[in-house]
Amino acid sequence: MIRFENVSKTYLNGTQALKEINLHVKKGEFVFVVGASGSGKSTFLKLITREEKPSKGKVIIAGEDVTRISDKKVPFLRRKMGIVFQDFRLIKNMNVFDNVAFAMRVTGASEKEIKNRVPYILALVGLSKKEKSMPNQLSGGEQQRVGLSRALVNNPKLIIADEPTGNIDPEMSYEILELLNEINKMGTTILMVTHELDLVKQFGKRVVEIKKGQISSNV
Repeated sequence: MIRFENVSKTYLNGTQALKEINLHVKKGEFVFVVGASGSGKSTFLKLITREEKPSKGKVIIAGEDVTRISDKKVPFLRRKMGIVFQDFRLIKNMNVFDNVAFAMRVTGASEKEIKNRVPYILALVGLSKKEKSMPNQLSGGEQQRVGLSRALVNNPKLIIADEPTGNIDPEMSYEILELLNEINKMGTTILMVTHELDLVKQFGKRVVEIKKGQISSNV
C-alpha cells in the first residue's frame, strides 16, 4: 500500500528532514509512526499526501509512483485517502451531517448516495444523534469522530491519521484508537502518527520510529 524506496528530503534552506528511508506498509496493516518533534514525521506524511516531493528516491502509494504524477492529479490521489487531523478542521458553519457530506460532494457523489452513506458512517462512530449539531456544540472527542467520519465516508483503502488524539483527553483518545482498530479489521490500511507511546503500547501494532530523519526502529 505504501512503499518508500531510498527516500531523502532536503529543504531549500538546507535542512535534511529524511535520510535514505526504506519502508513498506502492506495493504490492511495498522502502523504507528512515532518520533520526537523535529524527527521528520511531518515530512514523512507530506511525501505520502504529495504536499512535498522527495529530493531522492520513490514514494509509491497503491502501486503508483506519486513522485511522478502531475500537480493536476494530486487532488485525485488525496481523494483515495482518508486524512484525520489533530485540529479536526471542521467547517464551523456546517452541521455534522454536512461536514461529512462535504467530503462526498467534492467527489461528485449524488445526493441519494450522500443520504444513504453519511448516516451509516455517523452510526459507525456513534454520532447518529448528532447529525444536526454544529461543531461548537460538540466535545473535542465528538469533533474528532466527525473528522474520522469525513475520512471514512468515501470508503478509502488508506487512512492517514496525523496526531488524531493530540487535542482530546486520554479516555477519548482510547476510544478513537478503538474505532481506528475496528476500521482496520474491515480491511482498511491505517497509518497513524503519534507521540503518545503509552497509548501505542496498549494496541500491540507495528511501530515505526523515526529519529533524526532515519528509521531507528521498525517492529
